[in-house]
Amino acid sequence: MPGGSYSRPPASSEDVVPPAQPYTLGDFCIDEYRPLKVIVIGAGFSGILAGIRFPQKIPGVELTIYEKSEEIGGTWYNNNYPGMACDVPAHNYQFSFEQKKDWTTFYPGGPEICQHLRDIVAKHKLMRYIRLQHEVVHAQYDASAGKWRVRVRRPHPETGAPEEIEDNADVLLAAIGVLSRWKWPDISGLHDFKGELLHSAGFECQPKTWQEVAEEWKDKTVAVIGVGSSALQMVPALQPRVKKVVQFVRGKTWLAAPFSGDTVAKLIGRDPAKTGEYRFTPEEIERFKNEPGFFENFRFTIENELNSSFSWTWKNTPLQLQTQEECRKLMEQKLAAKPWLAEKLIPDFPVSCRRLTPGPGYLEALCEDNVDFVSSSIKRVDATGIETEDGQRHDVDVIVCATGYDTSYQLPFPILGRDGQALNARWTPHPETYLSVAVDGFPNLFFAVGPNSVIASGTLLPLIEAQIGYAVQAAAKIRRERLKSMEVKREAVKEFDEYLKAYFPRTVFTDRCRSWYKLGKMDGRVVALWPGSMLHGMRVLEHPRWEDYTYERADAAPNRFFFLGDGQTHVEKTLAGDRAWYLHAPYLDVPPLPSD
Repeated sequence: MPGGSYSRPPASSEDVVPPAQPYTLGDFCIDEYRPLKVIVIGAGFSGILAGIRFPQKIPGVELTIYEKSEEIGGTWYNNNYPGMACDVPAHNYQFSFEQKKDWTTFYPGGPEICQHLRDIVAKHKLMRYIRLQHEVVHAQYDASAGKWRVRVRRPHPETGAPEEIEDNADVLLAAIGVLSRWKWPDISGLHDFKGELLHSAGFECQPKTWQEVAEEWKDKTVAVIGVGSSALQMVPALQPRVKKVVQFVRGKTWLAAPFSGDTVAKLIGRDPAKTGEYRFTPEEIERFKNEPGFFENFRFTIENELNSSFSWTWKNTPLQLQTQEECRKLMEQKLAAKPWLAEKLIPDFPVSCRRLTPGPGYLEALCEDNVDFVSSSIKRVDATGIETEDGQRHDVDVIVCATGYDTSYQLPFPILGRDGQALNARWTPHPETYLSVAVDGFPNLFFAVGPNSVIASGTLLPLIEAQIGYAVQAAAKIRRERLKSMEVKREAVKEFDEYLKAYFPRTVFTDRCRSWYKLGKMDGRVVALWPGSMLHGMRVLEHPRWEDYTYERADAAPNRFFFLGDGQTHVEKTLAGDRAWYLHAPYLDVPPLPSD
């Protein structure tokens, strides 16, 4: 190596790195966003909340909410069975930012809840986004365009004849809910029955009320099949209105005292011994409306108490054992007139293995002379009645199947993701998700009240607010960073699945009881419930882990910071608008002074 230099072979053309192309800034401000279109499927609580939050948090978003029914309300509009009511305290069954103070009863009925939702829609002027009688029948992701292609069936605006239209969206939110689809039970001969045959979830009575329908049954014997929440509401509603009620019960169930009943009595000044009176008096309603702090204290105290019951969902905790004993004593006391019913109805599985409900008036109705309780399994139905496995025959005029909903999470229309993958196939034999809000292979698709998203203690609406908030944050990120798509990683879905499998064995939900939490099975995977408390779910969704997603950029520029644009904001470019926005709410964040 003469001269101390290193010898090296001459460079080949393959080793020469071409000069980098000069980077060109985007000719837009950082907040001159690309258009964003969002389609929401469903106009129940979740869809209505989406109608509020998307325009609030993403100004200028193009939003359409498709609702297949003639009215908004979701479950609360589509279900009209006798006695249908909420089993959560009324003042706590509303969005956190709503303050409805004139509820007429502690457990409001479907019509009152629907009217509340109509009031919200009117107040927030949401009908500009909502399309009624528009049923989504197909949705497919177009990977090349980064768009969801959505087919919608509707009546023709002029002729009323059914037609299909197509719409497109950057983001698709499925706010369908879990309690919206139903099917007939598999009972031999059911459709041979010549009397009135109805299903609680398909109870069509409009324009009549269910009370008017029940009046037509005053001289009839009505069979109610099932022992879920719908049946527990239907039996006491029908008992004083019909000739006879015969309830056919395959399983057992726990019933609780009214949730927070003693606390309610204390807060509104009632005798705790009279917890069976659920209607508010005019004087109490006036206090809620006009007495300073009365509504706020009532709502906060009940909410706080409802969020203190989570430990009953774990096996053998003191609260689980205490609640089980309290429920047992309550049921035995209320069934004292027919004590043999306690043995047939009180379960040997823990409280909350099946959905726990107070069932106001149900146990009292069972003790009435015109109510029969049949625990032998149904063998067959014929033209005039029901035959049970013990050889008994029951002639009835009306059969109402209160046998629940299709909680399989198999959607009633195809959703096709990347490479044509069908969501229903992806969710067979059971659904898998990422934190209940997304699934791999389906970019820009989010769920409200999807698999593993409901709760067994507390109230669901705050968690729905967190789920909608998550979807809104994701959509805002897509627009802000000029993204074509965001898709959760497969490994993130798998690891959430591992968490589910590790979490639920410690809970009462895996005990042997037939529950829609487990696809209607005695045993098996828990597919409906969030793996933790409601407060836990809110914390999880509050701060998204964006690192669990992969992204495609909408622009061809190879630089991830292309969205930074030309270095300025729109108000600076135009010298219009607020250029000191950080000095006032909601951006101004004044720290509190130390109290010590």
